[in-house]
Amino acid sequence: MTAAEIRQQFLDFFASKGHHIVPSAPIVLKNDPTLKFTNAGMNQFKDIFLGNKPAPYKRVADTQKCLRVSGKHNDLEEVGIDTYHHTMFEMLGNWSFGDYFKKEAIAWSWELLTEVYKIPKDRLYVTVFEGDAKEGLAPDTEALEFWKEHIAEERILMGNKKDNFWEMGDTGPCGPCTEIHVDCRPDDERARIPGKDRVNNDDPQVIEIWNNVFMQFNRLKDKSLEPLPAKHVDTGMGFERLVRVLQQKSSNYDTDVFQPLIQATEKLCGKKYGDSEKTDIAFRVIADHIRAICFAIADGQLPSNTDAGYVIRRILRRAVRYYFSFLDVKKPLLTDLVPTLAGQFAHVFPELQQQVDFVKKVVAEEEAGFLRTLDSGIRRIEDFIAGNAAKQVDGKTAFELYDTYGFPLDLTMLIARENGFAVDEAGYEVEMKKQKDRSRAATELDMGDWTLLSEQPSGTFIGYTELSAPAKVLKYRKIKAKGKEQYQLVLDKTPFYAESGGQVGDTGVLRFGGETIEVTDTKKENDLIVHFTDRLPAQIDGPLTAEVDVPKRKATAAHHSATHLLHAALRKVLGTHVAQKGSLVNADNLRFDFSHFSKVTDEELAQIETIVNEKIRENIPVVIRELPREEALKLGAMALFGEKYGDVVRVVTIDPAYSVELCGGTHIGSTGELGLFKFLSEGAVAAGVRRVEAVTGEKAETYVNDQLAQLREVRNTLKNPKDIAKAVEALAAEKAALEKQLAAIELKQVQQQAATLPQRAINLNGTQFLGAIIDGSDVKQLAIALKDHLQAPYLAVLAAKADGKAQVAVLLSDDLAKDKGLNAQKIIKEQVAPLIKGGGGGQPTLASAGGQDASQLDVVIEKVKGLL
Repeated sequence: MTAAEIRQQFLDFFASKGHHIVPSAPIVLKNDPTLKFTNAGMNQFKDIFLGNKPAPYKRVADTQKCLRVSGKHNDLEEVGIDTYHHTMFEMLGNWSFGDYFKKEAIAWSWELLTEVYKIPKDRLYVTVFEGDAKEGLAPDTEALEFWKEHIAEERILMGNKKDNFWEMGDTGPCGPCTEIHVDCRPDDERARIPGKDRVNNDDPQVIEIWNNVFMQFNRLKDKSLEPLPAKHVDTGMGFERLVRVLQQKSSNYDTDVFQPLIQATEKLCGKKYGDSEKTDIAFRVIADHIRAICFAIADGQLPSNTDAGYVIRRILRRAVRYYFSFLDVKKPLLTDLVPTLAGQFAHVFPELQQQVDFVKKVVAEEEAGFLRTLDSGIRRIEDFIAGNAAKQVDGKTAFELYDTYGFPLDLTMLIARENGFAVDEAGYEVEMKKQKDRSRAATELDMGDWTLLSEQPSGTFIGYTELSAPAKVLKYRKIKAKGKEQYQLVLDKTPFYAESGGQVGDTGVLRFGGETIEVTDTKKENDLIVHFTDRLPAQIDGPLTAEVDVPKRKATAAHHSATHLLHAALRKVLGTHVAQKGSLVNADNLRFDFSHFSKVTDEELAQIETIVNEKIRENIPVVIRELPREEALKLGAMALFGEKYGDVVRVVTIDPAYSVELCGGTHIGSTGELGLFKFLSEGAVAAGVRRVEAVTGEKAETYVNDQLAQLREVRNTLKNPKDIAKAVEALAAEKAALEKQLAAIELKQVQQQAATLPQRAINLNGTQFLGAIIDGSDVKQLAIALKDHLQAPYLAVLAAKADGKAQVAVLLSDDLAKDKGLNAQKIIKEQVAPLIKGGGGGQPTLASAGGQDASQLDVVIEKVKGLL
């Protein structure tokens, strides 16, 4: 069977057992502060498990895109080294929300594997939770008894908490699990060593294939367990492993899930998979990583230097490093694999095929950027090695290569080893820990457990029609973020809009009788609406009135409606390839990111602005309806990539022929309320992504008035010329001419100084030494000019005081660098910079520094002189 047939058989089997087949949630998670990415099939159902919302169906099945590269579940370093770990993978799952439990889950998993997929029963083993006395958890005898109905007892193994108690993270839903393992070894080896001895022993041929988790508990922050409101089944079967077993391969990478990518890579690099373990690891890394990179980008996560974006950048750079070092490819390679991957998954995850040009552009730009950085980093490490007699790359330098140039430690070690150098790994780890501690202090979110006041289902949003309403607190907790303590409150119903879809959360007040508590923000935690406050009321369990800040909400809604008008106008002027890649809508302005491969010209911006303002003047009603998702899409409603939509969606229409979008945000009643639309800026965000900022309503009016006021000021300053543009051009031309004259004068002065300064040099141990404090010149330029006037061997240190600050340059002849081991860059960093309280750098024969303390320039000269 092909991989596609295997996937479909799974879904068809569970559909026959009464399961509703649901689409995969995006791989990039929104509204969950505990996770960056979907790392398990159960993520999208978390609120159902916790009882925060009702289940739309009692039984569901799906194939879920997952990514495991950070946090509790992190497989990155194993990827490529072995044959069965992955960053991005598919998780086949079936789910019961308070419906069937252990008996049916076990029976159906056995039926599917042995009767549908025909896996020989004598190759299967199962594990069952043995209990944990410390946690007060009994052995799962119930699962044990159900398994005895299907499999011989000697094939049932008891497993510890690490292997047979599943937890999503440090807190949250969890429960005992039963795993199914398959023994893929040859018959002679199976006869020698029983499979039960190889289960959970890191044997690449005896692997876990399916995990049935019985969700019974919620892990609290204090590590205690509380029973969930209902018992659920959460199963996950690794699709790639299943395909490997059914296609009778010894490696996941030998299946038709990965072979198209490996074969395409072979053509691109001219090497063969299977020739050597080193190159094979590179092939596997590339085939795995390109999937994670592309599906994350397609779901809306661009590579960046922070948070989830950095995870994707790190995966991409790991792949580049492998083809650069082991496949000897020095130009972008991954971008050429994107069409292969997109075509392969077009029927199951079509979002990549629909954005293939955009994803290619982003990947190509990231690759090219890192290849340039790799080149710079390699030069940096070669310079370090050339000027270092200690034969060791210190921890700080190794960390600088990682932090500045994106060099993983193993790449630094590889280059160092080739040059007979070692790397101070312990020192590197110290620097890495310092950075992690800084990062953790800046981003750590410490959440307490919820204090429950009422068992009723949480938070109905009524804010589309109501901006003030009576309510009561259902639960609350204390949180600590960036060192600041706050509280989160969940209400039975709320008019407060929670940050979502680019629209900021509402602020306002909660009135508890005579006490007023300010709401500083409103966010979603999965589907839970949480209100942020800086304190709690004295009487939290009493009645309250929730009041939204009305002017702020109205201004925000105006910018949201303007965003819809803008999106449609962008597509009309630039083309239908334009797709939203991010937005921010608040009371002050709107920001809109979209896919487009070139700068939006001033003419195009003017055209777009004209269209939006025409629609405003037409005063078109903003019509909002709730429809079944499929019906809405048939109407032509635009859905955003990376968003998870329910079966019933909210459709915002501003003229059916102009703008129809799926949107959960708040809006104005008709476009005339916007008054005016004006662009503030346009620019690049990332490869293939442009950003515009704009204002509407009062903010647009204020912006236009401010611009006109500035224009009047400039006109007055220039004595009211007839043509203000020509007057400014003339002024700029005059300034440029004067700067050119000044530069010529300064160059002449530098050359004169360079010709006379060598007269002040002295002979010191056979070396010409020049140390001088000079007036206000550019010391580096002067040092360059001195090269033609000094006789080797020479060492010069030039210092100057400019605007109260210090400038220093060190120049030395090539022979001193090669024969005497002197290094200008090292002298600047180690001898000069600490004295002038500054920093600098350069090359082995010429380096410079700037600093805050100009009082030590004589000391600087004497210290450098002392080196001779």
